[in-house]
Amino acid sequence: MTDGPTTALMRKAYARWAPIYDLVYDKLTEPAARAAVNAAVACGPRVLEAGVGTGLSLGYYPAHAEVYGVDLSEDMLRRAQEKVEKRGLAHVKSLQVMDVTRLGFPNETFDAVTAQFIITLVPEPEVALSEFARVLRPGGEIVLANHFGQPSGPIAVLEELASPLAKAIGWSSAFKAARVEAWARSTGSMDVVELKPLFPAGFFKLMRIRKRA
Repeated sequence: MTDGPTTALMRKAYARWAPIYDLVYDKLTEPAARAAVNAAVACGPRVLEAGVGTGLSLGYYPAHAEVYGVDLSEDMLRRAQEKVEKRGLAHVKSLQVMDVTRLGFPNETFDAVTAQFIITLVPEPEVALSEFARVLRPGGEIVLANHFGQPSGPIAVLEELASPLAKAIGWSSAFKAARVEAWARSTGSMDVVELKPLFPAGFFKLMRIRKRA
């Protein structure tokens, strides 16, 4: 498989970020990541974590979970594997290099698919969401934790002004929750069942999208 130019650039960026990723993201994202993990496990034990990164959230899962992590970056995954081994996280069943727009899992494999802080970074987010839906069992949920830009109002204006900075650290204020909602409607089989603000001050949001049984 040959990387396209965008994918190759993302791999290089992640390789640079990997050594300091935990320091930058850990405390800021922990409450949102925990909320995503709890929502995913509520659907059942078998969870795919798409864009698992350095495995910051792997320790948040209960012992009875069966977690499968995938990420585009080998550098990130090496750090995730170190966490699994050092902490004895037996509930993590596999960590694999994989493009979230081309998942190597059979249909209806998982009770939940969670993606934390990555959907706005994926070059083709709708393709990734469709892959999440494909590997999800009926009645299961896609659980997203992410920063979504405000649709309107004074905060939206400020976000647009700050967009270059936000993009530099991996958060796109130009990406609205409405884009995911439009994708869900287009499928005819997925329903947004929750969109709620999270720490800090609603900057991150939790979105749950359920596959019709």
